[in-house]
Amino acid sequence: MTIVPPARRGGTLGAAGLVLVGLICQDIGAASAVTLFPQVGALGMVTLRLAFSAIILMAVFRPRLRGRSTADWFTVIAFGLALALMNGLFYEAIARVPLGTTVTIEVLGPLILSVVVSRRASAWLWAVLAFVGVAILGWGGFDKLDPVGVAFACAAGVMWVCYILLSARTGRHFERLDGLAIAMSIGAIVAIPFGVVTAGPTLFQVHILLLGVAVAVLSSAIPYGLELLALRSLPAATFSILMSLSPALAATAGLLILNQSLTIPDAIAIVLVVVASMGAVRAAARGDRQLPVVLPAE
Repeated sequence: MTIVPPARRGGTLGAAGLVLVGLICQDIGAASAVTLFPQVGALGMVTLRLAFSAIILMAVFRPRLRGRSTADWFTVIAFGLALALMNGLFYEAIARVPLGTTVTIEVLGPLILSVVVSRRASAWLWAVLAFVGVAILGWGGFDKLDPVGVAFACAAGVMWVCYILLSARTGRHFERLDGLAIAMSIGAIVAIPFGVVTAGPTLFQVHILLLGVAVAVLSSAIPYGLELLALRSLPAATFSILMSLSPALAATAGLLILNQSLTIPDAIAIVLVVVASMGAVRAAARGDRQLPVVLPAE
């Protein structure tokens, strides 16, 4: 969660472009991470991603550690644990299920949160539309998908909701992205033992570390930087709607980088979930409910 200055008039199109570029970089980073799974495994990749992201964020924002209250530390520790668990579940999912499918399933968590926040009965129609999309995805053959991977994707969606709620709480306790920088460091500390155990000495090979830095830059540094610039002139609701494009962009990255095929039912399902996500965000905005502005951490 970040404190966003009031949106300025003008420059909205350019700001939207920055958000889209950030999302593209993020999905390229996720797809690139998959290519390292045979060498370090999903948990090893999570460790590299969180560790180098934490180093980047701590170096850029240099958060104040002293003088924090007990409530501050409880909040940021919970946020860090949620961050580590969300990323671990997501990476375990994309190790077993195509990237676009994983994100399509995972985004159901934030979508339902938007519906609940809107407090409108009609908003649940968007949730129904999203589940129709997932049903079509299943029509393409859930039996062809790794059930463990699907379970990881569902669990990642639940943790994404926890991440959003804890991010909002952290944003009230910490200025700028200080809370995220500290939480990312806590998440990295939690992930390191699992990464070392599963990947072993391979994790510390120079070329693996360099690729880990590249994934962290693509997944964190570039998206966070571009999105923070965009949020200076982009309304929060518009930002959230652009975030709804994640399943489509992830599917495209999976197709181009990982050669993961995309069937017509898959494409229809992704479109339905994207439309449902946009509709849920707009419903919440019309209901004058404040949606938390969250920079994705995957």
